[in-house]
Amino acid sequence: MTRFAIDADTALRLVSDGRAPSAPHTLVGPTVLRTHALETLYRDVRAGRLTDAEGRRLLDGVATLKIRLLGDRVSRATAWRIAVRLDAQNTRLAAYLAVATLQADVLVTDDPELRTAAEHSGVPLGGFDDLLR
Repeated sequence: MTRFAIDADTALRLVSDGRAPSAPHTLVGPTVLRTHALETLYRDVRAGRLTDAEGRRLLDGVATLKIRLLGDRVSRATAWRIAVRLDAQNTRLAAYLAVATLQADVLVTDDPELRTAAEHSGVPLGGFDDLLR
């Protein structure tokens, strides 16, 4: 069993592809994951890349995705420390790195900025296909 930390884009990819992680695996993410998914979907609807109905369907899919979302005091404090260490302008990436550090075996993301931050933070990275094995 592997615990995978995922970002909002990975959650959206799972939902849009109609995929779920293999049975022994579990998903974790920060509580802001759903908000980040909402932002992405709303932006895509506004830009005409998705219809309103498609955006809402995907948002519902993210809401029902089996994932443990963390936003406790320790996660927030860890995100703060990571953001300071990375000299980040905000805690957006650090929230994912904190959850990956505290609760996951590996982080799955295609976001180049998050991947680079993970490498600088010593967070192990995995690929999308790892979720399905």
